[in-house]
Amino acid sequence: MARVSIDVMLKDEILDPQGQAIERALPELGFAGVADVRVGKHIELELPDGDDLEERVEAMASDLLANPVIESYTYQVHR
Repeated sequence: MARVSIDVMLKDEILDPQGQAIERALPELGFAGVADVRVGKHIELELPDGDDLEERVEAMASDLLANPVIESYTYQVHR
C-alpha cells in the first residue's frame, strides 16, 4: 500500500473569503505581519501500489477531489 497526500488550493486568481477572514482576525489576536492567507484542503489516503498509482491519484484529484476550474492540487506519494 502507498500513502498519498493531496493538497487542494484555490487558484491564485480566485477570491478566498475564508483566507481573508483569517488574515483580518490574526492581527487582532496579536499575530502581526501575516499576509496573503489562503485556505485549502489536505487529503490523505492509502491506495494499492502499482505501476498506475500516479495516474489513479491524478484521476481522483482532477475528477472528484478538486474543481479544476477554480482549484489546483499537488500530491506526494509516501512509500
